[in-house]
Amino acid sequence: MNENNSDKLSLPQALDLIKDREKENFCLEKVNLAELQRLTGITRAKLRHLKESSFIEKQHGLKGRKSKTTVLSGFTGVIDNLLRSNVTNSEVLFEQLCKLGYAGGMTTVKNYILAHKDLIPAKRQIVSPQGNRGRRYSTEPGHCFQMDWGFVKVRDYSGLEYQAACFAMICHHCGERYIEFFPNAKQENLFIGMIHAFSYMGVPHFVLIDNMKSVVIRRGSDGSPIWNHDYEVLMKTIGFETRLCKAYHPFTKGKVERLVQFVKGNFLLGRCFINVTDLNMKALEWCAKQNDSWHKSIDMIPQTEHDKECSKILVTLKESPEILLYLCPPRRISFDGFVTYEGRRFGIPYSYSGKIVRVCRNAHILTIYSADMSHQLATHDVTWSHRDSFCKDQYVLPDQPEEFPTAAVKTVIEQSAPELPSNAFDRFDFSKEAFDD
Repeated sequence: MNENNSDKLSLPQALDLIKDREKENFCLEKVNLAELQRLTGITRAKLRHLKESSFIEKQHGLKGRKSKTTVLSGFTGVIDNLLRSNVTNSEVLFEQLCKLGYAGGMTTVKNYILAHKDLIPAKRQIVSPQGNRGRRYSTEPGHCFQMDWGFVKVRDYSGLEYQAACFAMICHHCGERYIEFFPNAKQENLFIGMIHAFSYMGVPHFVLIDNMKSVVIRRGSDGSPIWNHDYEVLMKTIGFETRLCKAYHPFTKGKVERLVQFVKGNFLLGRCFINVTDLNMKALEWCAKQNDSWHKSIDMIPQTEHDKECSKILVTLKESPEILLYLCPPRRISFDGFVTYEGRRFGIPYSYSGKIVRVCRNAHILTIYSADMSHQLATHDVTWSHRDSFCKDQYVLPDQPEEFPTAAVKTVIEQSAPELPSNAFDRFDFSKEAFDD
């Protein structure tokens, strides 16, 4: 076992010490290698090699020479393009390279990013940063969740851009997170995202949120919030409370603000998806991966802490008809028998006489129910095409009453073949002439 080298001498110092001790009898060719090893900590084999050059350390002949090909050869163009697109997250770059067959490690990617920072576009800085003067606080397990919206622009295959909304919720104690994407940030999508998040993580005592229009209408004279009626009904139905943050003070719910930034800087960077369903499936996989990894800021694994401590306090969300109504938002039927959901039109059977239906999409299947959720009217395969999706019997009239005989029918009549009308050109049809032998 090697000894601690903190109290060892360098090779010139050890040689000077031996020289002072032996004086006239000192000779480099006869120096005691065992004593020299004890003084310097250098192995005997290396000392023998140095003895051949009179204990003068020489640099290796290949020092400073670099190989023409490295483990990153063939992948530098991909990294350069991502850096020029302001994608600087090493984990995102590493995942992209692994998909292309990269066999190296993440440290090599990080070193390449540090050496090519000139490719990264300069950040636009309006004012100089003043620093964070807020104080972090913590809550008990299962006591509080934080919730917020984030927005991202999506460029489709035709080059058109539209805006999508990311619903984010995080446990304030352990950092367990949940994200889901919607075409917009309307109130019905907020309710769907909250119910899905509560099913994923549990129901806390209260939710910390900013002053959204979907949540609070205004403040009373005493400063108390006047809740949106639909949101207040949701709180009573599920059984949680809501606390509002101070206006224009994002540090109050800094965990979810940081989560939104992390989603944009990690999950969404370089992301390509087919449709919202595909994006949400990848988002769930990403959440499971992040929840099961160790986080430095909280010094724990969120999933482990959530299952161990938070789950004792959180309430499991139970399915009920009232909650199902929030997952199936109402839609009005148009004059031509369609309902619009997530920017696309789906057909309703002609036999349904109501004016309101409820729509629910589960993965790639969209189901349409009656207004009271008692009947399932139609199902559609969501192809995400902008063409209208028709259903069976959408324009078929309902069956009319028809009478049938009560006794056996015995009267029989005959029907002859219809006579063909005479045609003036029949006389020119020579195929009908009779020829004599």
